[in-house]
Amino acid sequence: MTTTIKDIARVAGVSYSTVSKALNDSPLVKPNTKQKILKIAKEMGYEPNYAAQRLVKKESKVIGLIWPTLERLAPTSLVANINEEITKSSYSMILSVNSVQSSMEMFKRFQVDGVILFSEGHNEVEDMLTLPAVTYGVGKNKSFPVIDVNYQGAMNDAVTYLYELGHRNIAFIGNLSTNDERQIEKSIGFKKSMKKFGIFHENGLIDTKGLGWYDGYMATIELLKSSYNPTAIISASYDISAGLVRALRQKNYIIPKDISVLSYDNIPQMANTEIPLTSVGVPVEEIAKCMVETLTRYIKDPDSVPAVQTLTPVISERSSCAHAGTPLINE
Repeated sequence: MTTTIKDIARVAGVSYSTVSKALNDSPLVKPNTKQKILKIAKEMGYEPNYAAQRLVKKESKVIGLIWPTLERLAPTSLVANINEEITKSSYSMILSVNSVQSSMEMFKRFQVDGVILFSEGHNEVEDMLTLPAVTYGVGKNKSFPVIDVNYQGAMNDAVTYLYELGHRNIAFIGNLSTNDERQIEKSIGFKKSMKKFGIFHENGLIDTKGLGWYDGYMATIELLKSSYNPTAIISASYDISAGLVRALRQKNYIIPKDISVLSYDNIPQMANTEIPLTSVGVPVEEIAKCMVETLTRYIKDPDSVPAVQTLTPVISERSSCAHAGTPLINE
């Protein structure tokens, strides 16, 4: 039998309206009373009637998230952090790994309040968006709010960091043969920074032709066969870095004695790779928090949200970078 608000009110010895306010976290209910009501609601197995709430409040308190693939670790980590932030904000999340069109059709049926969109090509999907939406990546040419994570700035930070460690032959391994503006911005940022220091070499740009572990592995093998001999490598993502590290270790390179490695994607998992990787980027927790806060504000008042919010990348130092030509301390 379904537990109702009236059932909770009877057990708690309070009015129906008091229970309703408590379940909606109203400041009008005393903390002790609210805690008591929430405890009783949990014990009685109360489940909110979202359909009824939608009719009364004109909102479902549900956010849809569209992500076409969960195969790569960094996006998966971001989705997990977004879900945590959504839960904190009293919303629930529906995740769809289908196409944008089919996801939007489903979200309309569920009457979600807003959408977090992850797509590697936005131009073809913007016409499908009929709900409040927010995305992250590159803050240009969008008709809805964007959290810009400043890829070019991150690559400049990475090159500058390695340059200050004495590195001059620096390679970049990433997906160059793509229309994904996120990946394009990374390679542009790398080239700009290298040219700024006067150390850019065309042979230092290595195309993985993909974003997976094996793509990074094979691209590194090709780099090691080439005439270009980098003392440091910047990788475009966590998954590419995993393949890169495996290839270097397989060829008996010692990181960072022989080659320093710095990876994009500022996620905690960077500390758990074969060699804990120094990484660059906006911390994943900060991206998630900003995206959820922006969308929940946008749902309530579209005019309160700027078109673009640019976040600041940071470098998280671990064990994969050293001064050029510097031996390991324990040798």
